[in-house]
Amino acid sequence: STMIDEDNAIRVEEWVNEAIDDGAIILAGGNRIGTYYEPTLITNTKKKMKVCSLEVFGPVVTVEKYSKFEDAVDLINDSDYGLQAGVFTDKLSEMNYSFQNLEVGGVIINDVPTFRVDHMPYGGVKNSGLGREGVKYAMFEMLEPRLMIKNIF
Repeated sequence: STMIDEDNAIRVEEWVNEAIDDGAIILAGGNRIGTYYEPTLITNTKKKMKVCSLEVFGPVVTVEKYSKFEDAVDLINDSDYGLQAGVFTDKLSEMNYSFQNLEVGGVIINDVPTFRVDHMPYGGVKNSGLGREGVKYAMFEMLEPRLMIKNIF
């Protein structure tokens, strides 16, 4: 994907290369040409790697194995960030568990976590932001609520 500028494409490239130098494996992508950074899939990552511990905001996805669904949720929650999560499952119990236990601003079932429409409250928790985007929520941010209480005798 073409990044907003070359500095950000270089940043993403550096983060991926740091992960590779520390043992991660590229499954697809991993190349940069100017502002374009290929969609990249990596595995064998560690929590301390920037591609895992920081918000990449680039075309990079990490894929890791898990034994129990609850362990995957715990792994996601072990982060300073929590914008949105995409959960791919056909089990209602896992859908409900993820919604009840993921520490994120939104849980998207069977689609990418970047899904957003204007009328939904879009935003994160932890270090992923404060408040929500979306037309309704932006309007509330621009309003000054007032209150009048009358106690009529």
